[in-house]
Amino acid sequence: MTETKAKTKLNFGTLWQRYGTFAILLLILIVLAVLRPSAVFTSTSIPQILKQSSVNILLALGEFFAILLGYIDLSVSAACGLTGMIAAMAMVDWGIPWVPACLIGILSGTLIGAINGFLINKTGLHPFIITLGTQTIYFGVMLVISQSQNIYGFPSQFSSIMSMDIAGILPVTAIIAFVAAAILWFVTKKTKLGRNLYALGGNREAAWYSGINVHLHQMVVYMISGTCAGLAGVALIGRLNAAAPTAGTGYETYAIAATIIGGTSFFGGVGKIPGVVVGGLIIGIINYGMTVLMIPSSYQKIVMGALIIIAVTIDHFVSVSSKK
Repeated sequence: MTETKAKTKLNFGTLWQRYGTFAILLLILIVLAVLRPSAVFTSTSIPQILKQSSVNILLALGEFFAILLGYIDLSVSAACGLTGMIAAMAMVDWGIPWVPACLIGILSGTLIGAINGFLINKTGLHPFIITLGTQTIYFGVMLVISQSQNIYGFPSQFSSIMSMDIAGILPVTAIIAFVAAAILWFVTKKTKLGRNLYALGGNREAAWYSGINVHLHQMVVYMISGTCAGLAGVALIGRLNAAAPTAGTGYETYAIAATIIGGTSFFGGVGKIPGVVVGGLIIGIINYGMTVLMIPSSYQKIVMGALIIIAVTIDHFVSVSSKK
């Protein structure tokens, strides 16, 4: 009995799930510190990394819930860009004060998620197909409503608050991401909804037989994902101080990478919010580090793609070995 427990504790899968994400974070920090010591842990680098990471974290939080069910949401990038554009237009073109304008942007994200959930439930198609299609639609809508023009000239109060660093080190956008993560952590750990989502991700058929409303929970998951994308959209325009008609392009890759690197199983039912936050920080540090090292953005995409393949491959072998 004792030997069995000891073997379980030393099992690679268990160690990977518990410490893999933090090991990756530590390795990246060490490599960056060796290659460019002056770029790590400085009063300017930490806020910059947190600003870059905040959008990744928010999108990854939404992606986490889709992947927790064994699904995916490819539309988070377009939802981020579109909601940011809506908030920007509300402030600049419609003359709405910045607080309700931002709420309009965030609630637009919730609506976008509800549309995704509705289409998934009604068509019965895999979310990969639905969200791939809606991603293209949302990017097209963003181009149409903005007439392919950048939106800028935000109220000074919005710009100053969104660019503010608390205590000189903690950006407001990062606070938004951490607060959202704390709320969603509570949902997953302390509520019936969270328990049901893990049950659905682990065994959808058994969860259905136990009385869990599958369609309702799928709708809620995509509404959460859309809301997080709305928050990310507001954070993005706050960071850039402008809304571009191509904003968010490719961000779904970062969201998926952050979620998987953060220890969420691509096969559903396994994952934790703190790991997703660390995964988002890892993506932010990689982007920051490669920029500091003056590595072309094309190579950054290669690194992200490789990380996704490696993380999912490890997850696959861990999943297979745990069933033996």
